Amino acid sequence: MSPTVLELLQTDDLHGRLINIKMLVLDVDGVMTDGGLTIGDDGQEYKTFHSHDGLGMKLLKSTGVQLAIITGRTSNVVKQRAESTGVAHFYQGADDKLEAFHALLAASNLQAHECAFMGDDVVDLPPMLRCGLAIAVPASPPLVLQYAHYVTEKSGGRGAVREVCEMIMQAQGTYDATMAPFLSQAKISN
Repeated sequence: MSPTVLELLQTDDLHGRLINIKMLVLDVDGVMTDGGLTIGDDGQEYKTFHSHDGLGMKLLKSTGVQLAIITGRTSNVVKQRAESTGVAHFYQGADDKLEAFHALLAASNLQAHECAFMGDDVVDLPPMLRCGLAIAVPASPPLVLQYAHYVTEKSGGRGAVREVCEMIMQAQGTYDATMAPFLSQAKISN
């Protein structure tokens, strides 16, 4: 039987990586979405994002952890999603994701070990292999899974990003304070 998220958080290696994260870097297709691409007759591209992931990103950002997106595709809908979730650093059309990752480090004044990179395919491996915490989703190819420090329980586009956001907050001790306002509001209404 595989370990639970809480059991994994208690492992020294994963916990040590999580507490040092100052930026979560996300791929889009297959991570923030389920990987499907819908293209209309007019050439317009459509993507479906999960609301749990978006709120998780906003909550994580409220704790001081920065957000970034590095994606190989170019899409206006991804730009809109980045803006609506508070993503500070946005790189699209990145044919070389490692080059974009290095540009991100320079722009943010962070070190690679202070970043988590969440990807789902071999094009994500170069930055995943350089960052402090490499995260993959379950549908990733075996080579990506082999090099991930953590593989999410949830699927891409189905809450995987939220899972990671909450793990970072739990490891950094910000989860309870971040969730407290929601609990106090519930108590008032009961």
